Amino acid sequence: MVKHQPLQVYERQLCLSCITGIYGCRWKRYQRSHDDTTKWELLWSFILLFTFFLLLVWFYFWWEAHNDYNEFNWFLYNRSGEWSDGTVPILATTAAGFTYIAFLIVLAFCHIALGQQLNLHWLHKIGVTAALLTTIVGVISVNQTWGQEWDVIPISLQATGPFLHIGALAAITALSWIVAGQVARTEKMATSYIVVVLLYVGVLLALYVVPLYITSPCIMDPSTLKPRPDVIGHQGAPMLAPENTLWSFQRALQMNVTGLETDVAISLDGVPFLMHDRTLRRTTDVEKVFPDRQLDETSHFNWTDLQQLNAGQWFLKYDPFWTVHSLSPHEKDLIANQSVCSLEQLLKLASYHNTTVVFRLRRPPPEHPRYNSWINDTLHAVQQSGVPQSLVMWTPDEHRAQVRQLAPGLIQTSVEKRSPQSLLEYGISRLLLRYNRASTQEIRNFSGSNINLTLYTVNEPWLYSVLWCSGVSSVSSEAPHILKKVPYPIWLMRPDEYCLMWVSADLISFAVVIGIFIFQNYHMIRYRASGMRSYNPEQIMLSAAVSRSNRDINVMKEKLIFSEVRNGVGSAEELCEDNDYDYYTNRGISQ
Repeated sequence: MVKHQPLQVYERQLCLSCITGIYGCRWKRYQRSHDDTTKWELLWSFILLFTFFLLLVWFYFWWEAHNDYNEFNWFLYNRSGEWSDGTVPILATTAAGFTYIAFLIVLAFCHIALGQQLNLHWLHKIGVTAALLTTIVGVISVNQTWGQEWDVIPISLQATGPFLHIGALAAITALSWIVAGQVARTEKMATSYIVVVLLYVGVLLALYVVPLYITSPCIMDPSTLKPRPDVIGHQGAPMLAPENTLWSFQRALQMNVTGLETDVAISLDGVPFLMHDRTLRRTTDVEKVFPDRQLDETSHFNWTDLQQLNAGQWFLKYDPFWTVHSLSPHEKDLIANQSVCSLEQLLKLASYHNTTVVFRLRRPPPEHPRYNSWINDTLHAVQQSGVPQSLVMWTPDEHRAQVRQLAPGLIQTSVEKRSPQSLLEYGISRLLLRYNRASTQEIRNFSGSNINLTLYTVNEPWLYSVLWCSGVSSVSSEAPHILKKVPYPIWLMRPDEYCLMWVSADLISFAVVIGIFIFQNYHMIRYRASGMRSYNPEQIMLSAAVSRSNRDINVMKEKLIFSEVRNGVGSAEELCEDNDYDYYTNRGISQ
């Protein structure tokens, strides 16, 4: 009886070994398989894919939330009592986790493209599970402590949506190579393959029409663009100097701001002073000067005590915005000697520069001796400063009618969102809101009703550009030195130009996808016609050796050896050794 043994010569496949080895610790050829992926491994593939998209959203959220990092750190301070930049570990772990999961996704796609069975190693499964659970815990924590910040995602998509659409379309178009290859290599179309193809086509069609639902105020006729929004220094220029100090406001004025914004508290002896926090621990050296009173509320100190505190050294110590290294020695000396600023001092500075001032007044607690006179104390400070009333934006709703009688020239401003009609009925001409509390349409409604809308806190150029295109009157910013460098919206596109862009992208994508499917099927038809029943990236074809027949070292041959098992005529190994050929014995051939 004759035994047929095809001998195949294999080249080293270092790339394939690395792909299967890193993904599933299958470094050897005999460990690999071209069988269908098991249901258990398919489940892990879906978990990996879900983790990737969740981390993608999480990473995008923190990338765009850069505008409010200081606000997040302040929330952490209120909970822990210690100031630190909590965004650094979050960004580091998010970047590391996203990179790791994205790398596994790429390896998984490589497996599919090469026809290899998916078999994620158990160590990677632990890593994927840890990344998934950590991200879920992070999402829940942010939702509980900083839920309003989720609004940054739809707002930022107004600036990034058109470009993210092009990127997503390019990625899905590139995936057509893998999908088309799988379809072409399948001799009998199984239900799972049909589902994959239909899912792919559905996602592709959805991307083709999604621009119909993308809205951005920056897609507009440039001729209708309103004037550049005024920039108000939120607590001065707190990225360049300690917040709510005279030097901070002076730095903001150097950046050509049109207004100054601050928070005001009332001292024990009735002096309005500038302080954002409920205590003095974060922005002063109260722990050193009054160690037994460091947890007392700010309004429980009299003005004499407050003047003893240093309000600048904490800025040099904690460097909250990572900007201290850019300061000159002279600036550092000025910062180190800053003290608590009174409202009267700020108003005199604003009057000298003819600059608007807006402040939010915090009422003292009920046991405070100035609980009932806080409005009068503040009005007295305004009158004492000599500032024109037309430069002061008055925000407290309490006793507004009385304030209007005593100081009719003040600009009546509200920090509560109301309809334009309601604001006008109360004689309010200005509105101060957080930037996520007014949609593009509401901004335009306020503008059309002659309500001057100011949105805070706007630090990033992309956010400033979106609000500019929306028609906002002014913004309050912690980074006037950055917005000063934005003389025009980052991007502005006519509607017909955008329509042309996404239709062209859709047509190009459609043509590429169709071309890839045709090429893959044509290639596979020729491949099968050559005598190969199925594609195997490790099987050597005779045709592959034709182009290299002139180089003996690279010649690949396949021989059929006939050996008589009964007579014991020379084995395949002996014949190969005699001919100096490398070999690989494919066992299991019918005898």
